Amino acid sequence: MSTFDVVVVGAGPAGGSAARAAAAAGASVCVLERSAMPRYKTCGGGLVGLSTDHVGIDLTGVVRSSVSALTLSLDGRFQVSRGRVDDPPWLSMVMRSDLDAALLAAAEAAGATVRTGVQVAALHEDQPNGGGSAGGGAGGGWVTLRVRGGADVRARVVIGADGTSGRCGTHVGVLCDQVDVGLEGEFLVDPAVARRWAGRMLIDWGPVPGSYGWLFPKGQVLTVGVIGDRAEGGALRTYYRRLVERLGLSDAPRQHDSGHLTRVRAPGSPLRRGRVLVAGDAAGLLDPWTREGISFALRSGRLAGEAAAGAVGAPASTGLQGTAALAAYQGRIEAVLGPEIAAGREVLGAFTRRPAVMHALLSSPGTFGLFTRLIEGRTTVARQLRRPGVRAAVTALAR
Repeated sequence: MSTFDVVVVGAGPAGGSAARAAAAAGASVCVLERSAMPRYKTCGGGLVGLSTDHVGIDLTGVVRSSVSALTLSLDGRFQVSRGRVDDPPWLSMVMRSDLDAALLAAAEAAGATVRTGVQVAALHEDQPNGGGSAGGGAGGGWVTLRVRGGADVRARVVIGADGTSGRCGTHVGVLCDQVDVGLEGEFLVDPAVARRWAGRMLIDWGPVPGSYGWLFPKGQVLTVGVIGDRAEGGALRTYYRRLVERLGLSDAPRQHDSGHLTRVRAPGSPLRRGRVLVAGDAAGLLDPWTREGISFALRSGRLAGEAAAGAVGAPASTGLQGTAALAAYQGRIEAVLGPEIAAGREVLGAFTRRPAVMHALLSSPGTFGLFTRLIEGRTTVARQLRRPGVRAAVTALAR
């Protein structure tokens, strides 16, 4: 049985970020990933400013394209375009396979061990022996990870970054009160179509309440998708098909065409059970309105890695050691990400009730400037909602 200070389950943005933070602090770290890397992940792949600020790696060679212009429509109608493709870019586009592989390589460079093709079947937490351990460790106990078809792995702390349907979220007892389904394809297009969309993305407010669709340009590949309430799966499939037809891509070759679920954490849901922490999608940490999750994964992963490092006695930026480092994790997440999730819920409520009004507001030249500042990370929805006028407008729209 292999033994490590920290085991990270999952090699997405949360897992890579967590592993790098813990390894850089001096903990022995192992990442367990069920798939061979690199591997495809259904994801729009837009890197907002908060993602590029916290990714912590050189993105040269990872970014496929950048965006400086936006076209907005309301279920294909009332199309409005803002910005110009030769303006300074405010959004970067990546493929998740490239981003995840780069983050994992950075974790390895920091000292983490990576094992792929490993599926965690269950977690078992031993009761600690006594009141602590030498070096201020995580209470003296261990977590055993049962590996399907292989030897078990033991860790002082486990970080679950294994997605919305992973074992770790179930073990911790994560509760989610919003479940959406995303449908997405990667379309290989000819050079003329690629040039038409170079530097420009499309956001289409959908016919299903709370839904929207997108086109993200990535060179010769266009990522097209829709997302909305899982309960409206049939209507969303129709919306996706119609969006693809409207864009003239029905006959374009598809590199991938898949669906996935996103789950948003319910207020107060646990993020830790004993020596097991969860981060990213496994914790339900994403924006309820846009369903953007990469920036939440990168930040929660780093916070989890720092907490785990402190728990096993490695130097931690928080200054907390032992079980205190683990106990503080949920509070740090609530402080950093909680306001953004709460604000996203409020905007989703307004958008669901009044999509046409939201379209009109976001289409105005003045609001477009605010939109780009939000994407760039120069402000946040939570910060904007502290402005009395914005708060009053969103509250009125949600009625």
